[in-house]
Amino acid sequence: MNQTYRALTRTYRPRTFDDIVSQEHVSSTLKNAILQNRLSHAYMFCGPRGVGKTTMARVLAREVNQIDAGVDGESLNQTLNIVEMDAASNRKIEDVRSLKEVIRVPPQQGKYKIFIIDEVHMLTKEAFNALLKTLEEPPPHAIFIFATTEPHKVLPTILSRVQRFDFKRISVPEIVGRLQAVSENEKITIDEESLHVIAKRADGALRDALGLMDQAIAFCGDTITYKELLQALNVVDKEYLFSFIEAVRSRDAKTGLTLIQELLQAGTDIQEFLVSLTEHVRNLYVAHQSDRFYLVEATEETKKRYEEQASNFSEDDLMRMLFLISEAQMKMKEAQQPRVRFEILLLKLVHMHRSVELDVLLKDLEEVKKKYNGQVSAENNGKSRSVGNGNREDEEALAEAESEPDSDPGREADSETGNNSLSVSADTGVSIQTGEVEKPESAGLEADDPGSSAESGELEPEDENIFGTPTLSPRSSGGAVRGGQQSEHSPAPEPDVEKESPKREFNGMKSVTERWNQFLERAKANVPGILFFQFQRVGLKRLQGRELVVSVDNEFARRMIEEHRMLLCKLMKEEFGVRFQLTCTIERAEKEENGALSPYERFHQLQKEDPNLRALVELFGAELEY
Repeated sequence: MNQTYRALTRTYRPRTFDDIVSQEHVSSTLKNAILQNRLSHAYMFCGPRGVGKTTMARVLAREVNQIDAGVDGESLNQTLNIVEMDAASNRKIEDVRSLKEVIRVPPQQGKYKIFIIDEVHMLTKEAFNALLKTLEEPPPHAIFIFATTEPHKVLPTILSRVQRFDFKRISVPEIVGRLQAVSENEKITIDEESLHVIAKRADGALRDALGLMDQAIAFCGDTITYKELLQALNVVDKEYLFSFIEAVRSRDAKTGLTLIQELLQAGTDIQEFLVSLTEHVRNLYVAHQSDRFYLVEATEETKKRYEEQASNFSEDDLMRMLFLISEAQMKMKEAQQPRVRFEILLLKLVHMHRSVELDVLLKDLEEVKKKYNGQVSAENNGKSRSVGNGNREDEEALAEAESEPDSDPGREADSETGNNSLSVSADTGVSIQTGEVEKPESAGLEADDPGSSAESGELEPEDENIFGTPTLSPRSSGGAVRGGQQSEHSPAPEPDVEKESPKREFNGMKSVTERWNQFLERAKANVPGILFFQFQRVGLKRLQGRELVVSVDNEFARRMIEEHRMLLCKLMKEEFGVRFQLTCTIERAEKEENGALSPYERFHQLQKEDPNLRALVELFGAELEY
């Protein structure tokens, strides 16, 4: 074994400004400062690990004192004019005091005495304060160079007295170029894909890349292949990633589960695989953006594969996949059965409905909605035409009955329209001789309650105000039925004079508003006290045809009004001369309730209100995420 062997990180440490990779903004500034003789007394080099902070400090010290290039960078510390100190192991105030003693001694050779303090953020607060005065007014021959990966831990009083330079991460192409030069110099054969694997694994640190290159040479020898490199560095093979996404695309759960089994047998860490899978799906998403494809750090061949696979998914699909994978990645750390979690993730991705299917479903829903609306419109138009083609006398009788709800009960308008005969009763109702109670659309009236007796064919006494007295009823104006026999010449029943309200002109909502207080007085004498207490606080909202909409501020009041709706409608008929359909809504209470709901409760409430959203949730298992 060669005893003089040195690691690549030490052998290829830069000795000049031009050798330093990707830090031209720092090296060019320092070179100009040397040429113009404008050197500062203190510098602060900040940045992530392995990007050249300490190396830049040594190169600056070499250039300032004009030390021969033959002297190794690690040997600079042995000269009398360059003092390098590790603040991680010399962080106390005593170490800074001993350093201050050395600062007073002028350089033996050259013009400056350079003090390089690495990991300066490790110094204690007392040590910083001891260095503060010297740093503010140093001797003319002293130059301080601080290097740190955590500048936020350095005292602001120190930062304000130095020139700060921030080093950036080294890009993958720059690391690949540097590794190619090293491999050629070392006579190592390596393919471009392997170089990209090493560069991406280094995470922007050239020193880490050289270390990984050294490890690969030790494992593979002079010829480094992609397969062997994956084993040496324990990196997830990109073929597994493409195969995994292909199984998702083809919805082949069997192949995906077999792939998971192979990964686990090969010793692949699930967490690392999810990290690589997240980056893979991210690259597929970027592949959709042709003008942003430079964001993918891969070889040209791999980029083409990304484009091909990305064409099988939409951007929405890839975003949902990214969400599911990142969510599984976070939960995997606490999972007691990581493999099961991993397999659940695969099944979610496989059975996930694609956005194309969602678009087709939404289009089908729209077509069904349009078709249904068209059928309803056609039926309504047909009914309107059938009513319009009836006997003119029927229409006039209905109009006259509606305009004078309290007209003479003996007045009837009879006409024959086909097999049916309409008769207008004293309460503006319509009796159909066939015995079937129907609501004429021309009258614009609606049934009070879906669950009322009108649906079963039987009418309450107050319902006769709307529909009239059926001709087959014992109270029909056409005759009385007793003991199963009908009396054709029975006299019509006399109207109830006590319940008959005076004739008044009805002007819609204006009349309701003007007579509302009189109606409340009538209700006070005819309804329970607790009902009157709730009803007197209602707010009049609007009148649409015969539907009167009122509002209350709590659910209890709404329920009580709904339970006594028939009685209230009867009293309104007596007061206003018009039979209303009473609708009660909640205003303020609903707003407060919605404001107090949690996002999940609000989501479930929206499902109840919106059938399309409910269908999507039932089909695809949508969940609310925050």
